[in-house]
Amino acid sequence: MTQPAVERFLRSVAPLGLEPEVREFDESTHTAAEAASAIGCDVAAIVKSLVFEADGAALLVLASGPNRVDTAALGERLGVRIGKADAAAVKQSTGYSIGAVPPLGHPTPLRTIFDETLLDLTVVWAAAGSATAVFAIAPAELARLTDAEILPIA
Repeated sequence: MTQPAVERFLRSVAPLGLEPEVREFDESTHTAAEAASAIGCDVAAIVKSLVFEADGAALLVLASGPNRVDTAALGERLGVRIGKADAAAVKQSTGYSIGAVPPLGHPTPLRTIFDETLLDLTVVWAAAGSATAVFAIAPAELARLTDAEILPIA
């Protein structure tokens, strides 16, 4: 049985023409390593949806599993000061809890940065609204649907 948060995610992306096949697991896919293990893919194919605060506004960074965001370097590229968003800010801006944030389908569109290394892959996997649910998508399609800025994140 599909979880309510996953159902909400599916409803939110349907107007975009996206009907992803969601895979739900018994074990957690909360971290990139857990997700890669559950799916059976390389951790680089996991999209981490990371929410930051950029000059007081939510900033979503879609990062490849093993990659870390250099907030100082990214902030310099964007001309903003980037800091961490707390759990309440993540939930408020995305509608989802940390570890379950999908890359799209939020209540209001977020400025989105897309880790350029994801484009080296054929398929990537992202959270589908729950810490145990993921969906696959072509990275170029994900970048297009999120209207993301494709940049180095380190």
